[in-house]
Amino acid sequence: MSSSFSSRIVLSVLAAALSGPALAEDAAPKRKQLVVVSFDGAHDNLLWEKSRAMAKRTGAHFTYFLSCTFLFPKAERATYQAPHEKRGRSNVGFAPDREDTIQRLGEIWLAKLEGHDIGSHACGHFDGGKWTEADWTQELTFSRNALENGWRNAGVGEREPADWRRFVRQDVKGFRAPYLSAGSSLVKALEKNGFSYDASLVTKGPAMPVASGDIARFGLPLIPEGATGRPVIAMDYNLYVRHSKGKENPEKSAAFEESALAAYRKAFAAQYEGTRIPLQLGFHFVEMNAGAYWRALDRFLTETCGKTDVACVSYAEAVDILAKEKKAAGAAL
Repeated sequence: MSSSFSSRIVLSVLAAALSGPALAEDAAPKRKQLVVVSFDGAHDNLLWEKSRAMAKRTGAHFTYFLSCTFLFPKAERATYQAPHEKRGRSNVGFAPDREDTIQRLGEIWLAKLEGHDIGSHACGHFDGGKWTEADWTQELTFSRNALENGWRNAGVGEREPADWRRFVRQDVKGFRAPYLSAGSSLVKALEKNGFSYDASLVTKGPAMPVASGDIARFGLPLIPEGATGRPVIAMDYNLYVRHSKGKENPEKSAAFEESALAAYRKAFAAQYEGTRIPLQLGFHFVEMNAGAYWRALDRFLTETCGKTDVACVSYAEAVDILAKEKKAAGAAL
């Protein structure tokens, strides 16, 4: 059975169950509450280690959306050309040197072995909102090739894990657009390039994924935050802008941490005590406001992942869990 056909089965089951009549509340137990945490960029090797340690401590699995320019040292930046940009240009830079790149490849492999999900965040972090399907295909193809050939490009092909290429071709199935700017051409490009889910949407609150062709589309939710409960996208950068206008304010780091943690707790409780729609939280490989949001995440996962009927999972795991759940619900109906 082809992966495209399997994808269509999964998504049709999701769509049919979501549109069908709900089971009576007392007729079936509540679904498991999913908490889905992801990191954009996935570059700083120290934060790879820190996040993996956090996952081991809390029992969570994460999705890492990798920006592929960090697979090339700055000296080799001319290797990359984004659509409509000058060769060698990147909005997020490149790796400082080859050793840094090799270490990152090792971190990616360790994360994969530990059950985490590796996705794509494209390469140079450009706004693709107006890109064509061909533009996206150019970027996605370069990204996949850069990861597949990463060890060889770094001059250490003999250290490439035996299953590396299969992993890149078959397991890297998720995507998040830089700036969450997807544009109308992205989904078709993702379909043609073998992806199964996209996490580039923003929703008014926690929401189930929607089917778009062969792609399951997830959205970071708006969640209430602060004394007034004003909604903010559930991502560390958006809290950073809300709290300190996008500038470091370490003196208030502890207060920002408490506000973020309270927002995570409130958003979780609303779902855990309600209909249990998956809660998605987004982060970057940057410890903004002196690490306030990473500390809040660590505390939140520590107190949450061990709760009854809670699973802190990657996007890839969430896709599988939701598909099985909807298939079972469809059979019951």
